[in-house]
Amino acid sequence: MRLSALLSRDSRIQVGLSGGLDSVVLLHLLHRLAPDFHWQISALHVHHGISPNADAWAAFCAGYCASLGVPLQTVHVDISPLRERHGLEAAARMLRHEAYARSDSDVVALAHHADDQAETLLLQLLRGSGVRGAAAMPYVAETSGRARLVRPLLAFGREVVAEYARAHQLSWVEDESNADPRYARNFLRHCIFPRLMEHFPAARHTLARSAANFAEAAGLMDELAVQDARGAISDGWLELTALAQISLPRAKNLLRHYLETRGAAVPSAAQLEEMLGQLASKRADAAICVDFAGWQLRRYRNRAWVEPAPEVFDPATSLSWQGESALFWPPLGCSVGFNPAQGAGLSLAKLRQAPVTLRLRQGADHLRPQPGARSRSLKNLLQESAIPPWQRARFPLLYCGDLLVWIPGVAMAAEFRADPGETGILPALSAV
Repeated sequence: MRLSALLSRDSRIQVGLSGGLDSVVLLHLLHRLAPDFHWQISALHVHHGISPNADAWAAFCAGYCASLGVPLQTVHVDISPLRERHGLEAAARMLRHEAYARSDSDVVALAHHADDQAETLLLQLLRGSGVRGAAAMPYVAETSGRARLVRPLLAFGREVVAEYARAHQLSWVEDESNADPRYARNFLRHCIFPRLMEHFPAARHTLARSAANFAEAAGLMDELAVQDARGAISDGWLELTALAQISLPRAKNLLRHYLETRGAAVPSAAQLEEMLGQLASKRADAAICVDFAGWQLRRYRNRAWVEPAPEVFDPATSLSWQGESALFWPPLGCSVGFNPAQGAGLSLAKLRQAPVTLRLRQGADHLRPQPGARSRSLKNLLQESAIPPWQRARFPLLYCGDLLVWIPGVAMAAEFRADPGETGILPALSAV
């Protein structure tokens, strides 16, 4: 793929610079071409602090960038909180990508090449990854920030990159861990690939082509999931009837798509199987809850719902409202806003008759939702409004003194409603 197709004119490009051969070549190449395309080039070095040579690598990057007149940003990260849970390589990769996502450039350019792509595909296959994992690394990917990730060298092999470095007499640093065969990628690179290339000289390119084919298949799966999601996903719910009406592979694909649309972690194949099995339970009243990677998948009224696993909270949580525009509600990790209104919402004058508090559900509270209507129990109002049971215990309820006056998204007490022309307050719960 041509560079002009990946990197548009006038782009601000930040190169991920480790100091190794590949990233040194990429920065040198883009810096050379920058005047022709009016690119603004900078570099980003992520200092993991893992190696005793990490400071020396950072100093090398600073010197190299200074010699080119390229601005350098060095980001120091602490790998220890993630290392035990994700492993050294995965934790380092996660922290690098967090740094890329914070870039204020248009593009973060990474120096992965065709050999890296072939190694990634084999690693993913050996781990039993599905089609998406086997798609390996794309030329272009989005981040959670403003910058896109671009891999301009992905079509070129390691030898081509090395030849460029020799031709331009470039210097670089060597990461001593790259020679350690205890790491899976290094084992493939040093022990397997040389033998593989002896028998299949075009292996790196054929594997890269396979990765591209898997990427196309993954794209088709995404398109199918979007079609299956129409009418099946709304207001954060997934209708379980939609899963039951399609084949098992399509059901997996739709459930995975639903989880992604909610921002949830991608489950493993085993977790996905467990989720589908529990969601298909014949007991409609079964309390389904599948925990995975800090998230919870639940079932309620023939629908699936996923949300972050809640933090432990104090059942005696109570917040006093003193006229603030909003109060943060810890049990749900959201806020309750108090918006002024005329002739709508709760009467401000009536609210001033007693202390106003946000509290959790306690006992058999009642509320009259409409003038002339009978008083209704909180339990019935929550059930009729389809508030999930696991959220009811954490729901913020507004009281004036000991009187329940507002249930988020459900009802407000008729006797506390503002009269026409009267100053009122419209409480509102932010999205959970």
